[in-house]
Amino acid sequence: MTGTRNGRPSERAQAFPFPFSHDTYRYSANVEPGRTPTLTTAGSWGERTIDVDPAYRMEVAVREEILARDPTRYSAFPHMKAAQWDALLYIMKDLAESDPEHFSLIREGDAWTWRNVLLGITQTFTYGDDGTLPCDPLEFIGRQVQEDLVLLDEREGELHIDALFVTFSSSWSPTFVAGMTFLEMHGQVPVAMADGMIARSEAFIMRLQPNEVYRRLSWGLQHGDRLDVSLDSYPEWIPAKSDYLAAPYDVGQVVHLRVEVQSLIRLPVSGSILFTIHSYLLPVAELLEVEGWAERTANVLEELPPELANYKGLSVIGPVTSRWLRDQLASMTTTPTH
Repeated sequence: MTGTRNGRPSERAQAFPFPFSHDTYRYSANVEPGRTPTLTTAGSWGERTIDVDPAYRMEVAVREEILARDPTRYSAFPHMKAAQWDALLYIMKDLAESDPEHFSLIREGDAWTWRNVLLGITQTFTYGDDGTLPCDPLEFIGRQVQEDLVLLDEREGELHIDALFVTFSSSWSPTFVAGMTFLEMHGQVPVAMADGMIARSEAFIMRLQPNEVYRRLSWGLQHGDRLDVSLDSYPEWIPAKSDYLAAPYDVGQVVHLRVEVQSLIRLPVSGSILFTIHSYLLPVAELLEVEGWAERTANVLEELPPELANYKGLSVIGPVTSRWLRDQLASMTTTPTH
């Protein structure tokens, strides 16, 4: 590919975590240290663990709408209260440090005062005192971030999903996985594809030290820009997907590359694991604006093994997208005749 279609990439493309470093992709843990800026052809991403981007207010508002319809997107076992407080303070400190213009956390004795300028929130609380917050700690901070939040408790040699605040899951059910072990949650991954990777990943997570942060990327394609494509909301979004499949549609604007930045943090007080998921969506048309992105994405989609394409739900949308990208690339490199 030579050049881009529209010049400078869009603002969201500049901060987009493009997931492909090679022309092929295989299922892997692909874990790396967190809080590390990663340069891309369009810009960079990854400097923050808890990211605040231009979609912040919109995504927080969507989260509120989802919770109003389905409060079960937040759930926690009673023994996870200490971990909730630990997660709340960790996230507040992270935001106040990385974005002091919009967030602050001040301590005076036992009293902490949290300010979120973007949402107009000021809250004074006592750490560990549930009565000083309007709701549970994980829910309170979960309503103020773009990330989905999961707390993993380690006991009897296994990780357990014992608290979560998830509104933007992709093809899985937050209410269904609550209480599962780490291995049970990943039971749908084909054995031949994972090859023991899930067990090794759990062992890696359990070796994390306090305040250590690691991250990985997960990716897929989807019709539309809906963040909540969970199994819980299946009746809400599957009709639109069926409509797309039934008639021709604008692939470049309708199909989105969805990338999740998933971070793993060993909390310093409780020792629980905080797992965060920030979902980013980019219309595939905008891949054409960045040198090499469209061609690499087409290469990856065309080379995926069938079992991996099936697992990711790409058996139909993958070939449609790669053909569209190839057509656009060909049209961009065609020299007009006079």
